[in-house]
Amino acid sequence: MKVRIRNAMTCDVEDYFQVSAFAPHISRDSWPERECRVERNMDRILGILDAANVKATFFTLGWIAERYPQVVRRIAAGGHELASHGYGHLRASDQDRAEFDQDIKSSKALLEDLSGQQVLGYRAPSFSIGAQNLWALDALQEAGYKYSSSIYPIAHDHYGMPEAPRFAFRPNGPDGLLEVPVTTIRVGQKNLPAAGGGYFRLLPYPLSRWMMNRVNQQDGQAAVFYFHPWEIDTEQPRPAGLGLKTRFRHYVNIGRMEDRIRALTRDFAWDRMDNIFLNGAGK
Repeated sequence: MKVRIRNAMTCDVEDYFQVSAFAPHISRDSWPERECRVERNMDRILGILDAANVKATFFTLGWIAERYPQVVRRIAAGGHELASHGYGHLRASDQDRAEFDQDIKSSKALLEDLSGQQVLGYRAPSFSIGAQNLWALDALQEAGYKYSSSIYPIAHDHYGMPEAPRFAFRPNGPDGLLEVPVTTIRVGQKNLPAAGGGYFRLLPYPLSRWMMNRVNQQDGQAAVFYFHPWEIDTEQPRPAGLGLKTRFRHYVNIGRMEDRIRALTRDFAWDRMDNIFLNGAGK
């Protein structure tokens, strides 16, 4: 019997008001006063994964961990991997080296203190590591991280490094940090997103399932899927003043997301990022 490839289930633990697209409309100063819904959404997500016996990686903001330490502890207690999403959802591309160093070190220390487990992975907010700031990977390695999942090999108006490899690689040489991109498929001369985010909510589920199966069967590689707690939350507050594109990207099909996550747990084999990629991958 052929063994199914294990894919990486990942979740970026942030709340709706912290997404980069909302930054022009929601000031950081207002974050502490806003209704935070991440705790209840994480309870639902962890329940879904626990029921399916799926272990995942949770790239968690330090800002969230500081205010909801019980969420961090429940992630760790459930056998999931805790990883860093930075402290306050600042794009890596908007920080200089000193600011980035402080961000990745403080979030790592906070998560480790709360969970009692070592933090090995990092994902930049909005996939904000690319050709112009590959120095960030050196900074992560020096801070004690073992891998990153921060380069998205697609062309996008907010992020992307389309010339990057589609699968795990070391951008800064054989001794550099392992970079594990989220999953794409190659169609003609372009990489198309195939595992998560607004694309996953927009496209019919059978198409997303076909794309991930193609990566498993044709490329022989693990897929890296990602989502956010706010993507299952149909009752989240809706900020005023959002443009049509921003509203569409953020809210499209959020009412279907929870069922689709359940479907993924049935249709594929899953594991944590560290279990899949830190056992010789990319070397």
